[in-house]
Amino acid sequence: MSVETVATAPEKGPRHVALIMDGNGRWAERRGLPRVVGHREGVQALRRTIKAAPDFGVRCLTVFGFSTENWSRPADEVSDLMGLVRSFVGSDLKRLEASGVRLRVLGRRKGLPGDIAAIVDRAEAQTAHNDRFLLQVAFNYGGRADLVDAAQRLLDRARAGLFEGDVTEDDLGAGLSTAGAPPVDLIVRTSGEQRLSNFLLWEAAYAELVFQDILWPDYGAEALGEAIALYGNRERRYGGRDVLTDAPVVKAAG
Repeated sequence: MSVETVATAPEKGPRHVALIMDGNGRWAERRGLPRVVGHREGVQALRRTIKAAPDFGVRCLTVFGFSTENWSRPADEVSDLMGLVRSFVGSDLKRLEASGVRLRVLGRRKGLPGDIAAIVDRAEAQTAHNDRFLLQVAFNYGGRADLVDAAQRLLDRARAGLFEGDVTEDDLGAGLSTAGAPPVDLIVRTSGEQRLSNFLLWEAAYAELVFQDILWPDYGAEALGEAIALYGNRERRYGGRDVLTDAPVVKAAG
């Protein structure tokens, strides 16, 4: 399936794509540049990808911006990444709002610099009315931490007398930072690495996984189209099968 085919037949593509944007540092190092330059070019790649996603029928894009483990990076690199958040929101928020994009930030707010937390709150509030496209940015996020937080919320409700009985998947899922978003259809990781790195562990249960050997700053519409084309050739069984024909229960249709 060609990129053009997917672009003109979005009904066959994923509705929710999640991206592990990997390779900024290596992109810069291969060019003899500081890592911050790679991160800046990564922001440009994100802009290209957000712009292209709706053309492929994607209605929700979740990107891994900063993990709970990234705080262990050198202080100057963490500072540079925080500066990019300030710059991205400052320059792009009005355009995203005008384009019908709702911005939602996943992850823990506790521990964020005060101005970053305020920027996050403002960006969410300013775009809350939009429903054309959902952009979720996982920031200070970890899949394990999110599961722990969901369990803690459920425990707090039980202690307050607001919950009783057996815990279901729906109960736990309602406490995740992704609650209310559509199911994740496709998870893409760039740079050639093949692991989830603590990203969307619960939500990845039946998502299709695609690993692309391209560094994130080089990403854009063509690479996204290639990932979606691979998705279109997958058969999604969700753990089941047709008993009579042994055929897949569900084909990749988003």
